[in-house]
Amino acid sequence: MALQVSSAWCLPILSFSQRRCEKIMTRAVASEDCAAVKQEAEEKLKLGGSDLVVTRLGIGAWSWGDTIYWNNFEWDDRKLKAAKAAFDTSIDKGINFFDTAEVYGSRLSLGAMNSETLIGRFIRERKLNNPEVEASVATKFAALPWRFGRQSVVNALKDSLCRLGLSSVDLYQLHWPGIWANEGYIDGLGDVVEKGLAKAIGVSNYNEKRLRDTHKKLKERGIPLASNQVNYSLIYRAPEENGVKAACDELGITLIAYSPLAQGALTGKYTPENPPPGPRGRIYTPEFLTKLQPLVNRIKEIGQNYDKTPTQVVLNWLIAQENVVPIPGAKSGEQAAEFVGALGWRLGDERIKELRSLASELNPVVGFPVENL
Repeated sequence: MALQVSSAWCLPILSFSQRRCEKIMTRAVASEDCAAVKQEAEEKLKLGGSDLVVTRLGIGAWSWGDTIYWNNFEWDDRKLKAAKAAFDTSIDKGINFFDTAEVYGSRLSLGAMNSETLIGRFIRERKLNNPEVEASVATKFAALPWRFGRQSVVNALKDSLCRLGLSSVDLYQLHWPGIWANEGYIDGLGDVVEKGLAKAIGVSNYNEKRLRDTHKKLKERGIPLASNQVNYSLIYRAPEENGVKAACDELGITLIAYSPLAQGALTGKYTPENPPPGPRGRIYTPEFLTKLQPLVNRIKEIGQNYDKTPTQVVLNWLIAQENVVPIPGAKSGEQAAEFVGALGWRLGDERIKELRSLASELNPVVGFPVENL
């Protein structure tokens, strides 16, 4: 997309929010069950029936500026520099698809700095040195109870563009189903495409029925529904079980997988003696991590056979499901560089089946409750 600084819109979304208008290939590993893939062509895909082409793996920016769920309740210059390094490393390594949302890091969510503002700043700083740099930005509309009608979607995106410093985004998504006004929200999605404010549109946390209804409604306007962003990982396979993954494949909608590493639980970083800090520790408890350990150990063993880390194995498992774009959160340049190692190779079918079988022995953690609305 053409990245242009736009100062035309600075519309308020949330009355109590302070407004500010700031705005790969790893080597393929030879193995009897690891097929080498062609260079970059196979590491990109079109999102659904849209014209938007993105890398097979993106970067989630939920943690950038957040102080409630991530970052141990603090945000400082060190964390800011680490987030910038994650952005720059991703670009350097060929990953240029970044997913954010208006509520990430916002005052509404008691954050320190809006993630959209940070991404806009990172893009501008990067383009000062290289104007040809391309970054595909996806952001989301928050279906807050006091938002009604299609115009609320248009206004929200204009406000997001103000923070991002862009004239349009590549992908605009409904973050979750609303308590009401959903018909108007879908109309608003179509409007932002027709107004040129977004190249493609998607939803997030939509169940099968909502997904089909939204796809049908947009199709009547001649607009494709590009994606559905849902919680999906080796140990949270609800999209496979509730019909969402099958519906995406049938309708030509790309599944974007958030929390693909189970918020770090599948990386091997955490143990029963060292659970994750903050709210994640209440989900991935020492008891759960004890039950998870055999799977994590097997992931490590498989990774050694491919000369890959557990993180790279788990992300590759999702990519191998086809029509799936994982968006792991990167809090540092080192993490972003590691994610790139999930591309350029494929787990063999036997390993894919084995990992699913082992993971099936675990009781899944609780997902995002709005999935059941």
